[in-house]
Amino acid sequence: MKGYSVLVVDDDEDILDIIKIYLQNDKFEVITACDGVSAIEKLKKQAVDLIILDIMMPGLDGLHTCLEIRKEKKIPIIMLSAKDDPSSKILGLDIGADDYVTKPFNPLELVARVRSQIRRYSEFNGEKPHNRDKIVIDDLTIDTESHEVFVGENLVELTPIEFSILKVLAENRGRVLSTETIYENVWNEAFYNSKNTVAVHIRNIREKIEINPGEPKYIKVVWGVGYKIDK
Repeated sequence: MKGYSVLVVDDDEDILDIIKIYLQNDKFEVITACDGVSAIEKLKKQAVDLIILDIMMPGLDGLHTCLEIRKEKKIPIIMLSAKDDPSSKILGLDIGADDYVTKPFNPLELVARVRSQIRRYSEFNGEKPHNRDKIVIDDLTIDTESHEVFVGENLVELTPIEFSILKVLAENRGRVLSTETIYENVWNEAFYNSKNTVAVHIRNIREKIEINPGEPKYIKVVWGVGYKIDK
């Protein structure tokens, strides 16, 4: 479901990776956190459309994380747990979860439940996904509808090409994009000896959005491969 984002919270990295792969295959944007505290911090910086939340985590567990999220957010929450007894399911649903999935689970079924919850929530509220028109990365906000970019409260003046490059990198954050890929996505023509063209534009973007362009926070270079924006 392109345009929708999901926050997956689990202290098991293998489970995080599996869920992320299946959701991304279904065109979801995926954000991950390994515990409840970091999940809450990420929600302060970036809006999401649904949360998949493991119950058994060290520190702030899934139940208490759900309670904290429900104080501020009205978005679908799917609980994950190894406990399949009725009392655990009832407790999870009572504190604010919208669905409860027991481990081990079928990843395809989980993705179907994600789609169902988002569809139901959107239809009930008559809302678009929170992040369809805006991409938020820490203090950087990219409004894809108005073509405006903000660093904190400050509007950044980018050229149309600069905006398109930044947007392509932001939409693929976490992935390294080659110079050729960036060029062909932005200019919509075959790449031919245009490495310097992309590099110059990225240098200009950095000068406008980075506090210290020499040590960039947002656009990173992967030598010999390309550029990326970290998750």
